[in-house]
Parts: sequence; structure tokens; C-alpha cells
Amino acid sequence: MSSEWDLHQELIKDYDNRYDYNGVSGDRLARRLHLLSEIGLTDDGGSMRIGFSQEEKQAKELAIEWMKEAGLAISQDGAGNIFGLLEGKDPDKPAVLSGSHLDSVPNGGHFDGPLGVLSALEVVEAWRASGYQPDVPYEVVIFSDEEGARFNSGLTGSRAMTGTADIELQGELTDQDGKSFEEVMNGIGLSTETFAGAVRNLEEIGTFVEVHIEQGKRLEQNNLPVGIVEGIAGPSWLEFDFIGKAGHAGNTPMTERQDALVAAGEFIRNIYDLPREYSDSAVATVGKLNVYPNGINVIPGKVALNVDVRDIFEETRNQLIERIEKEAARISKEFEVEYRFRQTLKVDPVPIPDHLKEKLGQAIEQHGIERMELPSGAGHDALIVGHYLPVAMLFVNSKDGVSHTPDEWSSLNDCVQGVQVLKSYIESLT
Repeated sequence: MSSEWDLHQELIKDYDNRYDYNGVSGDRLARRLHLLSEIGLTDDGGSMRIGFSQEEKQAKELAIEWMKEAGLAISQDGAGNIFGLLEGKDPDKPAVLSGSHLDSVPNGGHFDGPLGVLSALEVVEAWRASGYQPDVPYEVVIFSDEEGARFNSGLTGSRAMTGTADIELQGELTDQDGKSFEEVMNGIGLSTETFAGAVRNLEEIGTFVEVHIEQGKRLEQNNLPVGIVEGIAGPSWLEFDFIGKAGHAGNTPMTERQDALVAAGEFIRNIYDLPREYSDSAVATVGKLNVYPNGINVIPGKVALNVDVRDIFEETRNQLIERIEKEAARISKEFEVEYRFRQTLKVDPVPIPDHLKEKLGQAIEQHGIERMELPSGAGHDALIVGHYLPVAMLFVNSKDGVSHTPDEWSSLNDCVQGVQVLKSYIESLT
């Protein structure tokens, strides 16, 4: 498939050239998306550019060529994050930062990450065509290893830049091939020492804006090309063990059982209904479950499961977590089993400042698009940066809400409208 497939042609065949104005080029955006898609292209037509791989490095190098052609001054930090600087009329003012990432999940799509990088770069290309220089510095950023597929972590580059990465823990990580973090970093010309030195003086940055595909269906359902992210959900991971008593499936009467799986099943079913009691944007998912001893003729004596809880509002997310634990306690008592609970991850959500949402809304309406706000349930580099700097996010319509697969798709019409809105928004800041 890789020898015949051409993302550029697929994108431009239904493109409406009336979106090419103010120096923005749909053809250039489509061509660059295609060239990036060829790096790590899988037999299924997907992307295979995991973090800190040679493929991610190659994609960055290609993007650097385009950034240099656009007149940006390039720098790279010790985590492999790439920055392309366009000087402002007042170079001493804090910069506006925009971009995303170029790594992917295994056999992922071609828009998650690259669209944000290329949209930020397309703004520079449009300015170059008209000779426009912003009042404040503008930087295009490519963050390293956002997806975290290699080390079961993620948002690595943005954590390194903001100084929130646990350097000791990072150094202990190994990938699926048994390679240590140090070995992997050495393979691309970096090290744990350079990684630790990637912390940036955040006073140099005034704000960050990220363009990203929605990874949901709300924009598509409303027939809108773009939408304003109202907040980025903070994930909390909860680990539960339900402990009963294993026994013979044939000889233990139903009235004498302490079946851990029955209790866990009741718990999982009830969790499904709880989020809507607290917030329209709250979600809770049980995506991992292990049964012990896992024999066909053995009553389960233990079930270990994980719950992923998210919301864009910290208060309601924490209330939901508390309710889920109470539900575990109630069910364990009802079914005469024990339960254990611990929280393994807690990242605070990031609300988008009202004044930045308003500026995005004005930019959207400037291009004749209806304004719509929606939450982001997924994590992004903006989630990490948003704990230290004011951030904004612009979502682009994603067909069927599909993401992280080769079927991931956004039309070029929607992508270019996203660039036009981004350009207007950034100009309102600079």
C-alpha cells in the first residue's frame, strides 16, 4: 500500500480553493502532511513514529528544513524539542508559542500532532508572503514523545521543557525491547544529562496555542470545521483489587461463594452511570482487568482493575473519584469480599482562560464560522504547559471521531480553515 498511497492527492481532490487567502496555501499544507506521512508509513497506511525513534528524528529533520526555508532560527533542547523562532518587532517581549508533536502511536494516524506543527508553520509562511512581522516573537515548537508509546509514559518533551519530568524515574524506564532510556537517547544523539538540562525559562514565553484534531464527533455532528477547547481534562488513574475466595466451580454452592469477579462486574457496571451525575464533561473507563487464578473451572478469588477518571473541572472530578471509592466499599460489603484502592496518577485539569477563549471565538467568527466550545478529554502538551502558562487550543473536525488508527482523517477544507483561524488569533495577540 505504501508505494501507491498519496495523502496529498487524497486531500486536495475535494479541496475548495476559496480557503486559500491571506497567504495560506492548502496545497502546501497537504503536500507537507503527505511527506511526513511517508516517514514510518505502515503496510496498513498508518504512522509508526514512536517517541525518540529514528523515524521521529527524521520527521523533525524534515520539518526543520521547512522551518529554515520560512526564515526561522532553529534551536533544539536536551529533550529533542525543536523551536523555530521568528523575531518580533520587540524581541524582548515574551513569545507566542504554537505547535504540537510528530511522534505517533504504533500504526497511528497522520493528523494527530503533525497538523498542529504544520498549522503553526503555515502561519509563518503566510506572513512571509505578505512581509508581515509580529510585534512580539513567535515560535513554532515540535515537542518530543507526546504519545509516550515507547516507555508507557507521555508528554515527555513538554514535561522536560517545564521542568516537571522526574529525571530519576525517567532514567529507570525501559522500552519494549529492553532498551533503557539512556540507550535510546544515546541512539539519537541525546542523553539523560541533556534531558535534565532541557528546562526552559518560561518567562520567555507569554502564551501557548495548540491546534489538534478533535478525537471526537461533536464538531462533525454540528457540521463545523473548528471549535474552541474550553478545558483540558486531567486524568486520574485508580487501581482496585477485589479479593474474595477461590473455590471449585462445581462443588461450591452459589449461596456460599465469595466471587471477586461478580463484585467487580457490579462495580464496573455501576461506574458507567456515575460521571453524568457530576459533570457533562466527566468520564470514567475501566480498560484493564485481570482475573485470578483465571481458570475456567475456578471461582475467581481476586480481580485487579484500573479506572481512568477524567474531567475538565477539578472539583467535580475529585467528587467523582470519591464516589467511585464509596461504590467499591458498598459493593464489597454486599458481596462479602474485600477491596483495596490506590491512586496511581493524578494530573490536574487545565481550564482555558476566558479571555483567550474569547479571542479564539472572535477569530472564528471573523472567518464566518459559528462559535462552539467543547472539552478535551485527551491529554495534550497544552495540558502540561497550561499548568505554568496561559494556553488555548483549537480543535479541527475529525471524521467519525476516529484517532490513533490509519483511518484518522480530517478534510483539507477543515484543516485550512483551522490555519486561517489560528493566524487571526495569533495576530490578535501580537
